[in-house]
Amino acid sequence: MDNKILEIFIPGPAGRLEAKYFKSKKPTSPIALVLQPHPQYGGTMNNKVVVDTFNTFVDNDFSVCRVNFRGVGKSDGEFDNGQGELADAAAALDWLERENFDNSQCWVSGFSFGSLIAMQLLMRRPEINRFVAISPQPNVYDFSFLSPCPTSGLVAYGKKDELVPVEYITELNKRLSAQKGIKVEFNAISEANHFFSKTSDTLIKHLDRYIKKETALY
Repeated sequence: MDNKILEIFIPGPAGRLEAKYFKSKKPTSPIALVLQPHPQYGGTMNNKVVVDTFNTFVDNDFSVCRVNFRGVGKSDGEFDNGQGELADAAAALDWLERENFDNSQCWVSGFSFGSLIAMQLLMRRPEINRFVAISPQPNVYDFSFLSPCPTSGLVAYGKKDELVPVEYITELNKRLSAQKGIKVEFNAISEANHFFSKTSDTLIKHLDRYIKKETALY
């Protein structure tokens, strides 16, 4: 797989953004953008959950990009408390869409802090028609902007998440499941912590199943 994954640089609002990119050979393949966890806690696009998510999209014939936010790895700039990171994600999605103008579906995915940025991007970009949020932190970040949430998606979280009390996830689930016209699946992974340290295989199975189900509709 790796020999087809390219290291690229995307022009971003604060300079160039380091990214990894896989282009599917399938015409009109769906596209996916995968976003990293918090840069100030050591998050990068090479985080295991991010790489596993990226590879699951690759295995499902997506053209897929994962990106280092500003100030991470070889990306220019410095951390900007989420605002700049959202602009970085938008620039990466612009690039991905230009490269795959004939895509059949547009997905966005993020892990932890990356899931917040992914969901904020979702609210601004009507072409995104599926999302995957892994270990979101509604106890840390306010997700009330998701009303209404414009599209269906998957939220995957660990039942043993040491950073997010489960009632916050339950509350988010209640809010999203009350919305008409979309379906957000909440997948609890029983032995998993916030980082899916020993349960990444289970996470991948959940992701793979969801991706296959949702791409079969197209």
